[in-house]
Amino acid sequence: MSLGIRILTTVNVWAFRITHGVLGSSLAGQSVLLLHTLGRRSGNVRLTPVNYYLDGNNYILVASNWGNDNNPAWYHNLMEKGTARIDVKSRTREVAARIATGPEYERLWTYVSGRNSFYTRYQRMTERRIPIVVLIPKADP
Repeated sequence: MSLGIRILTTVNVWAFRITHGVLGSSLAGQSVLLLHTLGRRSGNVRLTPVNYYLDGNNYILVASNWGNDNNPAWYHNLMEKGTARIDVKSRTREVAARIATGPEYERLWTYVSGRNSFYTRYQRMTERRIPIVVLIPKADP
């Protein structure tokens, strides 16, 4: 990840956290959530702003990694455990994660790439199939 992206990410997380999502929950017209995962090697909590889309009650994440040839670290951390916590604006939720496949993947790819044309460009930049992750909220206590 470039220095510019790291700085943007840090500022976005800072603004999101201190304003409880009033700032930082939208970036370049895209909705942003904060994804809390555990580092698969370090065991430390990792906090990453990620664009999201809604599909019914589920949150949809695209592991595009800016079109790089490897999946983003947050994706590996999320898939290792299969659960995470997300902050969406001022609300925190526990979620289970799974990878979209088959017809669901095709439907969701059409949906997300129609809302963010960069995904189509990123897919052309890499040979890997960009994963789509479905986050399923757990019941509120």
